[in-house]
Amino acid sequence: MIFLDENGDELQEIISVPESDVNQYTPVTHALAVIKAGEDYLMGFNHWQKAWEIFGGCIEEGETIRECIVRECREELGIEVTDFEYLGLMKCYLAPDYFSKEWRIEYGGLFGITLREGELEKILKSNERDEEEIEKVSLYKSIPKGEKIAGIDEKLLGYWK
Repeated sequence: MIFLDENGDELQEIISVPESDVNQYTPVTHALAVIKAGEDYLMGFNHWQKAWEIFGGCIEEGETIRECIVRECREELGIEVTDFEYLGLMKCYLAPDYFSKEWRIEYGGLFGITLREGELEKILKSNERDEEEIEKVSLYKSIPKGEKIAGIDEKLLGYWK
C-alpha cells in the first residue's frame, strides 16, 4: 500500500502497464492528471469534496482513459491539452461513498502534464472552466495552511517530476 487517507481509501499501487493494455484490469473507472507548472503543481478546490485535489474524473461510456482526461481538463481547467504523459494505472481500494455503498477495488489512469508558457495564466484567468465543481485553482505551494488537501491526490504529486 502506498497511502491510506482519512476516509479509509487506499492507493494500493501504481501498475506499470502499457496504456493500450489497461482494460485487462477491471473496473477502470477514472483518470487523473498531475499538472506541473514550473517548479510547482496546479490543484483545484472541489466544491463538493471541500478539498484541494488534482484534476480528473470518471470515465464516460465509450471513453478511453486518455479521452477522459482530455475532456476533464477541458471541463475543469478550460484548456485543451494534448501532451499528456501516461504514468501508469492506479489501483485503489475505496470506501463506500456517493458512487457505491460497498468497499471496492477500482483502477484509474494516471497522467502527467507540464504546462507550457502562458497556459498557467490562461487557467488562472479563465471563466471557461466548470466553476460549479472546481471553485478555484491554485498552485500547491500557495494553498493556505490548514486548508484540506485530498491525501491521495497530494501523494500523487510525487509521481510527476
